[in-house]
Amino acid sequence: MKNKTLLIFSFIIMIMNAIPFILKADDVKTLDIGASAPAFSLPGVDGKNYTLESFRQSKILVIIFTADHCPTAQAYEDRVLQLYKDFHSQGVEIVLVSPNNPKAVCLEEIGYSDLGDSFDEMKIRAKDKKFPMPYLYDGDKQEMAKAYGPTTTPHVFIFDSKRKLRFCGRIDEMENPYEKATQHDTRNAITALLEGKPVPVEKTKTFGCSIKWASKIEWRNKLDLDWKNKTVEVVDADINGIKEVLANNTKKYRLVNLWATWCGPCVIEFPEFITMQRMYGARDFEFVSISTDGIKKKEKVLEFLKDKNAATKNYLYSAEDKYPLIEAVDKNWPGALPYTLLIAPGGQIVYAHQGVIDPMEVKKEIMQKIGRFFADDK
Repeated sequence: MKNKTLLIFSFIIMIMNAIPFILKADDVKTLDIGASAPAFSLPGVDGKNYTLESFRQSKILVIIFTADHCPTAQAYEDRVLQLYKDFHSQGVEIVLVSPNNPKAVCLEEIGYSDLGDSFDEMKIRAKDKKFPMPYLYDGDKQEMAKAYGPTTTPHVFIFDSKRKLRFCGRIDEMENPYEKATQHDTRNAITALLEGKPVPVEKTKTFGCSIKWASKIEWRNKLDLDWKNKTVEVVDADINGIKEVLANNTKKYRLVNLWATWCGPCVIEFPEFITMQRMYGARDFEFVSISTDGIKKKEKVLEFLKDKNAATKNYLYSAEDKYPLIEAVDKNWPGALPYTLLIAPGGQIVYAHQGVIDPMEVKKEIMQKIGRFFADDK
């Protein structure tokens, strides 16, 4: 009996070891001031692999946990770049780390960015912002995040020459990039260490987006399912109805896509618009589709929209003559499908594209209009 119990216990241990550990916020403790920097080994967006030893020559090591999608992190990017410019030549190494599991980032959380937190998207952000410092990916195993214990993005950890933690907290007290900060905690800590003085404020609270631990994947899956269960409808619209849509008498930027079920490129790109609606729909933005299939194909149109989970505003142009529609939409439009417009409140066309869109290009256009920061919200 004893041997059987031991066998069962050994089997349970084997199974538990085979199951990936799923991190939760409660499982993680932030490093204490004075603690040694935990070792790490992570890939950078530049194709290199970095470890703690990679920075052994630096007098001071500043590690900032950040994220592509986070509006607070984006609001601080230029200030981080300024810190690098001011201190790198003095032996201060700044390293950016993305701790988020990209599968745990919900589309509805990416309302202030054109990018999520995948490794490939990090490469795009680094290129767009011309990051001169290493940008490391910890999203798969989140081992570095577990060891250091960031609670938000951004979250700063500053280590001295012996790699003892001397500061942990915020960059400054002003998230709004259009306002001036008065309490430069990170800058003050770096300056004090360079001068051989005690750090004036060793630890602060941080404000920003929570770390997206792997346990949050379940939440994203639930939101995906909730979206799939939303009602999908299509409304008949004559030329006057279409003109009303294009007039955009709302406070939102309206992305309009003209398409048809028989149009191969239309079918290929359509899911991208649903993604954009989920990303930006909680802000001053909405996606509207206009099918040119005709009333006789209404059932086919609705079937397609349901298949694509198009719980958006969908219209079906009701007239057989398409030429009045072409003139009403945009006098610069020759008439080929698909055709996509971004319309400002009041009806001004601020972006137009014929053919398959570049989703990243469209997202960047949207970001230019509705903004990347909380401070941009009207």
